[in-house]
Amino acid sequence: MARYVKRIGWPMRITELPDTGGKLPALEAQTIRVLLDEKGEVLGSLDFARRLERWRDTGTREVRFLIGAADGFGDAERAEADLLLSFGRATWPHLLARAMLAEQLFRATSILAGHPYHREG
Repeated sequence: MARYVKRIGWPMRITELPDTGGKLPALEAQTIRVLLDEKGEVLGSLDFARRLERWRDTGTREVRFLIGAADGFGDAERAEADLLLSFGRATWPHLLARAMLAEQLFRATSILAGHPYHREG
């Protein structure tokens, strides 16, 4: 995961909270919340990149990607999210989900920069 995080060309911060709970920093204006959730939308890499591009170009200040605890998110948390994102119907361990998210963020920023890392088709 660290390999991809280092290569992402945009400002990025990772905050990890204990499974027993914790307090997220307050949401500022222009913040998008994305919950990784098995019930979420499955986006291809190009679609994910386009979504990030749209947020960037419309003045979004911050995008927060949240990975839930072992039992996932409740209905109230899902309702407050701007996007529910899924990496497929399978259940993934947290460590793998974090690595997959980091890779997709790197891939998306590479696509938007015109870098040849991504190969479609």
